[in-house]
Amino acid sequence: MEHIIDKIKSLAIENFEEIRECRRHLHRHPELSFEEFATSRYIQQQLTKFGVSFKADIATTGVVAIIEGNNPGKKTIALRADIDALPITETNTHDYVSTNQGVMHACGHDAHTASLLGVAKILTALKNEFEGTVKLIFQPSEEKLPGGAAVMIEEGVLENPKVESIFAQHVFTPFEVGTVAFCFGNMLASTDEIYITVKGKGGHGAYPHETKDPVVMAAQMLVALQQVVSRNMSPFQPTVLTFGKVIANGATNIIPDEVYLEGTFRAMDEKVREQAHQLIHQIATKTVEAFGGTAAINIVKGYPVLVNDDAVTKRSYDRAVQYLGADKVKITTPRMGAEDFAFYSQKVPACFYRLGTGNPEKGITSNIHTPTFNIDEDALKIGMGLMAYHAISELS
Repeated sequence: MEHIIDKIKSLAIENFEEIRECRRHLHRHPELSFEEFATSRYIQQQLTKFGVSFKADIATTGVVAIIEGNNPGKKTIALRADIDALPITETNTHDYVSTNQGVMHACGHDAHTASLLGVAKILTALKNEFEGTVKLIFQPSEEKLPGGAAVMIEEGVLENPKVESIFAQHVFTPFEVGTVAFCFGNMLASTDEIYITVKGKGGHGAYPHETKDPVVMAAQMLVALQQVVSRNMSPFQPTVLTFGKVIANGATNIIPDEVYLEGTFRAMDEKVREQAHQLIHQIATKTVEAFGGTAAINIVKGYPVLVNDDAVTKRSYDRAVQYLGADKVKITTPRMGAEDFAFYSQKVPACFYRLGTGNPEKGITSNIHTPTFNIDEDALKIGMGLMAYHAISELS
Protein backbone atom coordinates (compact mmCIF):
# COMPACT_ATOMS: atom_id res chain seq x y z
CA MET A 1 0.00 0.00 0.00
CA GLU A 2 3.02 2.29 -0.06
CA HIS A 3 2.07 3.76 -3.42
CA ILE A 4 -1.40 4.60 -2.08
CA ILE A 5 0.08 6.25 1.01
CA ASP A 6 2.35 8.37 -1.20
CA LYS A 7 -0.58 9.39 -3.39
CA ILE A 8 -2.77 10.27 -0.40
CA LYS A 9 -0.05 12.30 1.28
CA SER A 10 0.62 14.16 -1.95
CA LEU A 11 -3.08 14.96 -2.37
CA ALA A 12 -3.38 16.04 1.27
CA ILE A 13 -0.56 18.54 0.78
CA GLU A 14 -1.97 19.65 -2.58
CA ASN A 15 -5.42 20.31 -1.08
CA PHE A 16 -4.27 21.70 2.26
CA GLU A 17 -4.72 25.41 1.53
CA GLU A 18 -8.25 24.88 0.25
CA ILE A 19 -9.25 22.66 3.17
CA ARG A 20 -7.71 25.08 5.65
CA GLU A 21 -9.86 27.83 4.16
CA CYS A 22 -12.90 25.54 4.53
CA ARG A 23 -12.06 25.14 8.21
CA ARG A 24 -11.62 28.88 8.68
CA HIS A 25 -14.90 29.64 6.92
CA LEU A 26 -16.70 27.20 9.19
CA HIS A 27 -14.96 28.64 12.23
CA ARG A 28 -16.08 32.15 11.31
CA HIS A 29 -19.68 31.02 10.89
CA PRO A 30 -20.52 28.54 13.68
CA GLU A 31 -24.08 27.37 14.30
CA LEU A 32 -25.70 25.59 17.22
CA SER A 33 -27.10 22.06 17.22
CA PHE A 34 -29.88 21.39 14.70
CA GLU A 35 -29.53 25.01 13.51
CA GLU A 36 -26.64 24.35 11.10
CA PHE A 37 -28.50 25.49 7.98
CA ALA A 38 -25.77 27.71 6.54
CA THR A 39 -23.16 25.13 7.48
CA SER A 40 -25.13 22.47 5.62
CA ARG A 41 -25.45 24.67 2.54
CA TYR A 42 -21.70 25.36 2.61
CA ILE A 43 -20.92 21.63 2.80
CA GLN A 44 -23.25 20.99 -0.13
CA GLN A 45 -21.61 23.77 -2.14
CA GLN A 46 -18.17 22.31 -1.56
CA LEU A 47 -19.26 18.78 -2.44
CA THR A 48 -20.86 20.06 -5.63
CA LYS A 49 -17.64 21.88 -6.50
CA PHE A 50 -15.69 18.67 -5.89
CA GLY A 51 -18.07 16.67 -8.12
CA VAL A 52 -19.33 14.49 -5.24
CA SER A 53 -22.94 13.31 -5.14
CA PHE A 54 -24.85 13.66 -1.88
CA LYS A 55 -28.19 13.64 -0.11
CA ALA A 56 -29.15 16.57 2.09
CA ASP A 57 -31.75 17.43 4.75
CA ILE A 58 -31.15 14.25 6.73
CA ALA A 59 -31.90 14.84 10.42
CA THR A 60 -32.80 18.39 9.33
CA THR A 61 -29.32 19.67 8.43
CA GLY A 62 -27.30 16.51 7.86
CA VAL A 63 -25.60 15.65 4.58
CA VAL A 64 -24.44 12.26 3.34
CA ALA A 65 -22.03 12.11 0.41
CA ILE A 66 -21.45 8.95 -1.60
CA ILE A 67 -18.16 8.09 -3.30
CA GLU A 68 -18.14 4.92 -5.35
CA GLY A 69 -15.02 3.07 -6.37
CA ASN A 70 -14.84 0.09 -8.67
CA ASN A 71 -17.51 -2.55 -8.02
CA PRO A 72 -19.44 -0.21 -5.66
CA GLY A 73 -21.75 -2.95 -4.38
CA LYS A 74 -18.91 -5.01 -2.95
CA LYS A 75 -18.70 -3.31 0.46
CA THR A 76 -19.69 -0.02 2.11
CA ILE A 77 -17.94 1.78 4.93
CA ALA A 78 -18.66 5.17 6.50
CA LEU A 79 -16.66 8.14 7.76
CA ARG A 80 -18.37 10.67 10.04
CA ALA A 81 -17.81 14.32 10.97
CA ASP A 82 -19.98 16.43 13.28
CA ILE A 83 -20.88 19.95 12.18
CA ASP A 84 -22.39 21.85 15.14
CA ALA A 85 -20.81 24.42 17.46
CA LEU A 86 -21.14 25.41 21.12
CA PRO A 87 -22.77 28.36 22.96
CA ILE A 88 -19.41 29.90 23.92
CA THR A 89 -18.12 33.41 23.24
CA GLU A 90 -14.72 33.18 21.55
CA THR A 91 -11.88 35.27 23.00
CA ASN A 92 -9.18 34.40 20.44
CA THR A 93 -7.69 37.16 18.31
CA HIS A 94 -6.77 35.38 15.08
CA ASP A 95 -8.27 36.61 11.83
CA TYR A 96 -10.92 33.90 11.57
CA VAL A 97 -12.67 34.32 14.94
CA SER A 98 -16.38 33.60 15.17
CA THR A 99 -18.63 36.28 13.73
CA ASN A 100 -21.66 34.75 15.43
CA GLN A 101 -21.64 36.32 18.89
CA GLY A 102 -21.96 33.73 21.65
CA VAL A 103 -21.38 30.75 19.35
CA MET A 104 -18.00 29.11 18.72
CA HIS A 105 -16.47 25.98 17.23
CA ALA A 106 -14.85 25.26 20.58
CA CYS A 107 -14.92 21.50 20.13
CA GLY A 108 -13.15 21.29 16.78
CA HIS A 109 -16.11 20.24 14.67
CA ASP A 110 -15.00 22.76 12.05
CA ALA A 111 -11.77 20.76 11.74
CA HIS A 112 -13.69 17.48 11.57
CA THR A 113 -15.93 18.80 8.81
CA ALA A 114 -13.10 20.36 6.83
CA SER A 115 -11.07 17.15 7.10
CA LEU A 116 -13.99 15.12 5.76
CA LEU A 117 -14.34 17.53 2.87
CA GLY A 118 -10.65 16.90 2.22
CA VAL A 119 -11.33 13.17 2.29
CA ALA A 120 -14.02 13.73 -0.35
CA LYS A 121 -11.47 15.36 -2.65
CA ILE A 122 -8.85 12.68 -2.06
CA LEU A 123 -11.17 9.71 -2.54
CA THR A 124 -12.69 11.25 -5.65
CA ALA A 125 -9.21 11.54 -7.15
CA LEU A 126 -8.41 7.93 -6.19
CA LYS A 127 -11.75 6.20 -6.80
CA ASN A 128 -10.15 3.86 -9.33
CA GLU A 129 -7.78 2.65 -6.60
CA PHE A 130 -10.41 0.90 -4.45
CA GLU A 131 -13.53 -1.24 -4.69
CA GLY A 132 -16.74 -0.50 -2.85
CA THR A 133 -18.52 2.59 -1.55
CA VAL A 134 -17.69 5.23 1.04
CA LYS A 135 -20.39 7.19 2.83
CA LEU A 136 -19.27 10.55 4.19
CA ILE A 137 -21.64 11.49 7.01
CA PHE A 138 -21.80 15.19 7.91
CA GLN A 139 -23.84 14.96 11.09
CA PRO A 140 -25.65 17.72 13.00
CA SER A 141 -26.04 18.12 16.74
CA GLU A 142 -23.34 16.09 18.44
CA GLU A 143 -23.50 18.52 21.35
CA LYS A 144 -27.20 18.34 22.19
CA LEU A 145 -29.62 15.55 23.06
CA PRO A 146 -31.03 13.50 21.46
CA GLY A 147 -27.90 13.72 19.30
CA GLY A 148 -27.82 13.91 15.54
CA ALA A 149 -26.37 10.41 15.27
CA ALA A 150 -29.51 8.82 16.74
CA VAL A 151 -31.74 10.79 14.38
CA MET A 152 -29.62 9.98 11.31
CA ILE A 153 -29.66 6.29 12.21
CA GLU A 154 -33.46 6.43 12.53
CA GLU A 155 -33.59 7.99 9.08
CA GLY A 156 -31.53 5.15 7.59
CA VAL A 157 -28.01 6.55 7.28
CA LEU A 158 -26.48 3.11 7.93
CA GLU A 159 -28.65 1.42 5.30
CA ASN A 160 -29.07 1.43 1.50
CA PRO A 161 -26.28 0.47 1.09
CA LYS A 162 -25.65 -1.13 4.46
CA VAL A 163 -22.57 0.16 6.29
CA GLU A 164 -20.18 -2.57 7.47
CA SER A 165 -17.82 -0.41 9.53
CA ILE A 166 -17.59 3.25 10.53
CA PHE A 167 -14.77 5.62 11.55
CA ALA A 168 -14.47 9.05 13.13
CA GLN A 169 -11.78 11.24 14.65
CA HIS A 170 -11.77 13.97 17.29
CA VAL A 171 -9.28 16.78 17.81
CA PHE A 172 -7.28 16.53 21.05
CA THR A 173 -5.05 19.38 22.20
CA PRO A 174 -3.11 17.38 24.85
CA PHE A 175 -1.59 15.34 21.99
CA GLU A 176 0.73 17.29 19.73
CA VAL A 177 0.04 17.81 16.05
CA GLY A 178 1.38 14.93 13.99
CA THR A 179 0.15 12.24 16.36
CA VAL A 180 -2.99 10.13 16.70
CA ALA A 181 -4.21 7.88 19.51
CA PHE A 182 -6.41 4.80 19.70
CA CYS A 183 -8.33 3.12 22.50
CA PHE A 184 -9.55 -0.47 22.37
CA GLY A 185 -12.97 -1.45 23.70
CA ASN A 186 -15.01 0.98 25.78
CA MET A 187 -13.57 4.44 25.11
CA LEU A 188 -16.13 7.02 26.23
CA ALA A 189 -18.89 6.88 28.82
CA SER A 190 -22.63 6.94 28.56
CA THR A 191 -24.14 10.24 29.63
CA ASP A 192 -27.53 10.89 31.22
CA GLU A 193 -29.09 14.12 32.42
CA ILE A 194 -30.68 14.17 35.90
CA TYR A 195 -33.38 16.65 36.91
CA ILE A 196 -34.76 16.59 40.47
CA THR A 197 -37.29 18.84 42.17
CA VAL A 198 -37.43 18.49 45.95
CA LYS A 199 -40.73 19.78 47.36
CA GLY A 200 -41.44 20.64 50.98
CA LYS A 201 -43.21 23.46 52.78
CA GLY A 202 -41.59 26.88 52.92
CA GLY A 203 -41.85 29.59 55.50
CA HIS A 204 -40.06 32.13 57.64
CA GLY A 205 -36.38 31.41 58.21
CA ALA A 206 -36.77 32.22 61.91
CA TYR A 207 -39.36 29.46 62.38
CA PRO A 208 -37.95 26.40 60.56
CA HIS A 209 -39.93 24.05 62.86
CA GLU A 210 -43.07 25.22 61.09
CA THR A 211 -41.71 24.21 57.67
CA LYS A 212 -40.66 21.12 55.80
CA ASP A 213 -37.36 22.57 54.69
CA PRO A 214 -36.55 21.40 51.12
CA VAL A 215 -33.07 22.97 51.31
CA VAL A 216 -32.05 20.62 54.11
CA MET A 217 -33.77 17.73 52.32
CA ALA A 218 -31.86 18.47 49.12
CA ALA A 219 -28.58 18.69 51.04
CA GLN A 220 -29.20 15.34 52.73
CA MET A 221 -30.22 13.86 49.39
CA LEU A 222 -27.07 15.11 47.64
CA VAL A 223 -24.87 13.51 50.29
CA ALA A 224 -26.84 10.26 50.16
CA LEU A 225 -26.69 10.12 46.37
CA GLN A 226 -22.89 10.00 46.49
CA GLN A 227 -23.32 6.45 47.75
CA VAL A 228 -24.63 5.47 44.32
CA VAL A 229 -21.00 5.47 43.21
CA SER A 230 -18.98 5.10 46.41
CA ARG A 231 -20.92 2.19 47.95
CA ASN A 232 -22.81 0.54 45.09
CA MET A 233 -20.57 0.65 42.01
CA SER A 234 -17.52 -1.54 41.60
CA PRO A 235 -14.25 0.42 41.56
CA PHE A 236 -13.41 -1.60 38.44
CA GLN A 237 -16.42 -0.12 36.62
CA PRO A 238 -15.79 3.65 36.26
CA THR A 239 -18.83 5.82 37.06
CA VAL A 240 -19.38 9.50 37.77
CA LEU A 241 -22.33 11.24 39.44
CA THR A 242 -22.13 15.04 39.52
CA PHE A 243 -24.65 17.75 40.32
CA GLY A 244 -23.70 21.12 38.90
CA LYS A 245 -26.86 23.12 39.41
CA VAL A 246 -28.83 23.70 42.64
CA ILE A 247 -31.50 26.40 42.89
CA ALA A 248 -33.17 27.19 46.22
CA ASN A 249 -34.89 30.46 45.42
CA GLY A 250 -35.46 31.70 48.95
CA ALA A 251 -33.67 34.43 50.84
CA THR A 252 -31.73 34.97 54.08
CA ASN A 253 -34.99 34.72 56.01
CA ILE A 254 -37.15 32.74 53.59
CA ILE A 255 -37.26 28.96 53.28
CA PRO A 256 -38.56 28.15 49.78
CA ASP A 257 -41.18 25.55 48.95
CA GLU A 258 -38.88 23.64 46.60
CA VAL A 259 -35.31 23.13 45.46
CA TYR A 260 -34.33 22.30 41.89
CA LEU A 261 -31.21 20.32 40.94
CA GLU A 262 -29.52 19.24 37.72
CA GLY A 263 -26.75 16.70 37.32
CA THR A 264 -25.15 14.06 35.14
CA PHE A 265 -24.47 10.36 35.50
CA ARG A 266 -21.84 8.61 33.41
CA ALA A 267 -20.85 4.97 33.15
CA MET A 268 -18.72 2.63 31.07
CA ASP A 269 -21.18 -0.27 31.19
CA GLU A 270 -24.82 -0.31 30.10
CA LYS A 271 -25.95 -2.70 32.87
CA VAL A 272 -24.25 -0.54 35.50
CA ARG A 273 -25.98 2.46 33.94
CA GLU A 274 -29.43 0.92 34.40
CA GLN A 275 -28.63 -0.15 37.96
CA ALA A 276 -27.54 3.38 38.84
CA HIS A 277 -30.75 4.88 37.46
CA GLN A 278 -32.78 2.68 39.82
CA LEU A 279 -30.57 3.61 42.78
CA ILE A 280 -30.84 7.33 42.04
CA HIS A 281 -34.62 7.10 42.03
CA GLN A 282 -34.69 4.99 45.20
CA ILE A 283 -32.18 6.96 47.28
CA ALA A 284 -33.50 10.39 46.27
CA THR A 285 -37.12 9.45 46.90
CA LYS A 286 -36.61 7.70 50.24
CA THR A 287 -34.21 10.32 51.64
CA VAL A 288 -36.57 13.19 50.94
CA GLU A 289 -39.62 11.27 52.16
CA ALA A 290 -37.85 10.63 55.48
CA PHE A 291 -37.92 14.41 56.07
CA GLY A 292 -41.53 14.84 55.03
CA GLY A 293 -41.04 15.96 51.44
CA THR A 294 -41.34 14.58 47.95
CA ALA A 295 -38.87 14.28 45.09
CA ALA A 296 -39.81 14.43 41.40
CA ILE A 297 -37.01 12.75 39.45
CA ASN A 298 -36.50 12.82 35.71
CA ILE A 299 -33.52 10.99 34.20
CA VAL A 300 -33.12 11.75 30.51
CA LYS A 301 -31.12 9.01 28.83
CA GLY A 302 -28.40 10.44 26.66
CA TYR A 303 -25.63 8.84 24.65
CA PRO A 304 -24.66 5.21 25.24
CA VAL A 305 -21.16 3.88 25.89
CA LEU A 306 -18.85 4.36 22.91
CA VAL A 307 -17.38 0.95 22.10
CA ASN A 308 -14.45 0.62 19.71
CA ASP A 309 -14.53 -2.74 17.97
CA ASP A 310 -11.27 -4.52 18.73
CA ALA A 311 -10.71 -5.89 15.21
CA VAL A 312 -11.55 -2.62 13.44
CA THR A 313 -9.45 -0.64 15.92
CA LYS A 314 -6.48 -2.99 15.48
CA ARG A 315 -6.64 -2.52 11.72
CA SER A 316 -6.93 1.24 12.19
CA TYR A 317 -3.98 1.33 14.59
CA ASP A 318 -1.83 -0.67 12.16
CA ARG A 319 -2.80 1.62 9.28
CA ALA A 320 -1.89 4.68 11.32
CA VAL A 321 1.55 3.17 11.99
CA GLN A 322 1.96 2.57 8.27
CA TYR A 323 0.85 6.10 7.43
CA LEU A 324 2.57 8.09 10.18
CA GLY A 325 5.24 5.86 11.72
CA ALA A 326 5.10 4.00 15.03
CA ASP A 327 6.45 6.93 17.05
CA LYS A 328 3.43 9.05 16.07
CA VAL A 329 0.75 6.55 17.10
CA LYS A 330 -0.32 6.22 20.74
CA ILE A 331 -2.56 4.01 22.82
CA THR A 332 -4.86 6.10 24.99
CA THR A 333 -7.12 5.26 27.91
CA PRO A 334 -10.91 5.50 28.35
CA ARG A 335 -12.32 8.84 29.48
CA MET A 336 -15.59 9.81 31.15
CA GLY A 337 -16.53 12.25 28.41
CA ALA A 338 -19.27 11.26 25.98
CA GLU A 339 -19.87 11.37 22.24
CA ASP A 340 -22.93 10.55 20.19
CA PHE A 341 -20.74 8.57 17.77
CA ALA A 342 -21.53 5.93 20.42
CA PHE A 343 -24.90 5.36 18.74
CA TYR A 344 -23.13 4.22 15.56
CA SER A 345 -20.75 2.04 17.60
CA GLN A 346 -23.74 0.23 19.08
CA LYS A 347 -24.96 -0.64 15.57
CA VAL A 348 -21.88 -1.48 13.47
CA PRO A 349 -18.18 -2.18 14.15
CA ALA A 350 -16.60 1.20 14.80
CA CYS A 351 -13.35 3.01 15.52
CA PHE A 352 -13.19 6.46 17.10
CA TYR A 353 -9.72 7.91 17.58
CA ARG A 354 -7.92 11.06 18.72
CA LEU A 355 -6.26 13.49 16.31
CA GLY A 356 -3.43 15.42 17.92
CA THR A 357 -3.86 19.17 17.36
CA GLY A 358 -1.80 20.83 20.11
CA ASN A 359 1.39 22.82 19.64
CA PRO A 360 2.86 24.50 22.75
CA GLU A 361 5.46 26.35 20.65
CA LYS A 362 2.62 28.15 18.87
CA GLY A 363 0.71 28.64 22.10
CA ILE A 364 -1.97 26.15 21.08
CA THR A 365 -2.69 24.45 24.40
CA SER A 366 -6.28 25.33 25.34
CA ASN A 367 -8.56 22.36 25.69
CA ILE A 368 -11.92 21.89 24.01
CA HIS A 369 -15.02 23.71 25.29
CA THR A 370 -13.00 26.79 26.24
CA PRO A 371 -13.18 30.30 24.67
CA THR A 372 -9.49 30.17 23.68
CA PHE A 373 -9.58 26.76 21.99
CA ASN A 374 -7.74 26.48 18.68
CA ILE A 375 -5.84 23.88 16.68
CA ASP A 376 -2.58 23.68 14.81
CA GLU A 377 -4.04 23.56 11.32
CA ASP A 378 -1.25 21.30 10.08
CA ALA A 379 -3.37 18.58 11.70
CA LEU A 380 -5.79 18.91 8.78
CA LYS A 381 -3.25 17.19 6.54
CA ILE A 382 -3.35 14.14 8.79
CA GLY A 383 -7.06 14.55 9.46
CA MET A 384 -7.96 14.15 5.80
CA GLY A 385 -5.08 11.90 4.77
CA LEU A 386 -5.35 9.22 7.44
CA MET A 387 -9.12 8.99 7.11
CA ALA A 388 -8.80 8.55 3.36
CA TYR A 389 -6.24 5.80 3.96
CA HIS A 390 -8.58 4.10 6.45
CA ALA A 391 -11.32 4.09 3.84
CA ILE A 392 -9.24 2.74 0.98
CA SER A 393 -7.56 0.12 3.18
CA GLU A 394 -10.83 -1.02 4.73
CA LEU A 395 -12.27 -1.57 1.26
CA SER A 396 -9.22 -3.37 -0.13
